[in-house]
Amino acid sequence: MDLARTEVTGPTEAAVRRDRRGSAARLGLIALPVAFFAAFFAYPVAAIVARGLKVDGVWRFGRIGEVLAQSDVRHVLWFTTWQALVSTALTLLIALPGAYVFARFDFRGKQVLRAAVTVPFVLPTVVVGTAFLALVGRGGLLDELWGVRLDTTVWAILLAHVFFNYAVVVRTVGGLWAQLDPRQEEAARMLGASPWKAWRQVTLPALGPAVAAAALMVFLFTFTSFGVVQILGGPTFSTLEVEIYRQTSEIFDLSTAAVLTLIQFVAVGAILALHAWTVRRRESALRLVDASVTARRPRGAGQWALLGGVLVTVVVLLMLPLAVLVQRSLDSPGFGYYRALTRADGGVFLVPPIEAIGNSLEYAVAATVIAVVIGGLAAVALTRRDAGRFVHGFDALLMLPLGVSAVTVGFGFLIALDEPPLDLRSSWILVPLAQALVGVPFVVRTMLPVLRAVDVRLREAASVLGASPWRVWREVDLPMVRRALLIAAGFAFAVSLGEFGATVFIARPDNPTLPVAVARLLGRPGDLNYGQAMALSTILMVVCAVALLVLERLRTADRTGEF
Repeated sequence: MDLARTEVTGPTEAAVRRDRRGSAARLGLIALPVAFFAAFFAYPVAAIVARGLKVDGVWRFGRIGEVLAQSDVRHVLWFTTWQALVSTALTLLIALPGAYVFARFDFRGKQVLRAAVTVPFVLPTVVVGTAFLALVGRGGLLDELWGVRLDTTVWAILLAHVFFNYAVVVRTVGGLWAQLDPRQEEAARMLGASPWKAWRQVTLPALGPAVAAAALMVFLFTFTSFGVVQILGGPTFSTLEVEIYRQTSEIFDLSTAAVLTLIQFVAVGAILALHAWTVRRRESALRLVDASVTARRPRGAGQWALLGGVLVTVVVLLMLPLAVLVQRSLDSPGFGYYRALTRADGGVFLVPPIEAIGNSLEYAVAATVIAVVIGGLAAVALTRRDAGRFVHGFDALLMLPLGVSAVTVGFGFLIALDEPPLDLRSSWILVPLAQALVGVPFVVRTMLPVLRAVDVRLREAASVLGASPWRVWREVDLPMVRRALLIAAGFAFAVSLGEFGATVFIARPDNPTLPVAVARLLGRPGDLNYGQAMALSTILMVVCAVALLVLERLRTADRTGEF
């Protein structure tokens, strides 16, 4: 009888101990990410909003109506919305043929071209704006050839947004398109449907969720556009993000900036909610096949013409601005603009602009370490089977830094982190902390699918055998997610390297980053400053392109199983 009781009680007590240990581990995993976001995201944003809407301890919510009643604010809201809608429509119109070509056609140089198409997306927005400035601005290629200038016009902004987001549509829609079973459309054709009708009634409904998800992502990126509009829009055009920057750094009207921040926060929250719903729809069951068996060589004059048209679009829209950027950086004989980067002029920069390269790399490495640690812990906590409702709610909050004004975050750092125990205004760590906020969501989204694919029974078996949670992670999860972790680190590095909205507030004059240095050079008159901006942008583009090539190499290694 005692033996029977022991046999029943023993495993139960062991299970209870495992549950307690698992709960403690879960709380430990989520504690650091929660503390990080509370201290360096929620607190600074709340501080700047409170500073703008609170007077003598009294909240002035009526200020919201006062700001919205201003005609110039309504103009900014209208321009922000309609340019995002038009940019999204243009991007879909131009990029969907490219998505089809990359999904269904097999041609020489396809992998290289796919990587080239992705380069613009990983470039900092400051570089994108500078590249188009070299193409359509004063003294640009179009100005020299035909006397046409498009800078400070809405067309320059729209084309730059298409340039930046082309890869979003190709990757998102093309990835699913490549796996759709083509026999479904072929069956409709055999039943008498025309090619257009078969595509519209069979393929398009299957692609609908992916198209909607891509459209929402493009809309989000263009709705919160800052660097592109700041450089190409001039004093004529201003998005919410640019107006928040102007109100805080030039006019010092925190009240108006706080109201605009709240408006953008609500709008972005709605967009992210719609995006999450679309992603869930996209994950519904479809008849999918191996992407390698759906691609074939183009057949007939029409398909070859389509391939040629996509290649021309990629060259003209994506490669030409970058080529002009490089060409403009070499206009001075003997690499004069690059040599000028080694000299300090005692003006905007207290140090030679070339030092921005080392600063950016150091900041990006530190930000990558922070993002990988915080994002990795959050991803592990989100994949635990016993994760509670709070943990799953935190999953949605992780995406907010991508949509909340980076300008607000940067200015909030200056306002909130100025007294103990978080007096960091004079510390170098302030810049990596701001950059890591943007990198964490990329780390989480990269690691989550891989972590969720790990068989939970492997973890349970290791735990039953007495392994601690740390040892389970080290010996079970880590070998399987090692490449995903490296890819996540690469994304975080590239994103941190190009962060501009928050860094422009908190980077010290003696330690500028590359995007900040480019923007400051463009803001000064003179051909030398313009040429130096082109040279620094070219350097930044090359560094980002190298990071992308490393990511592609890691992905290829992940598919083949070897480096």
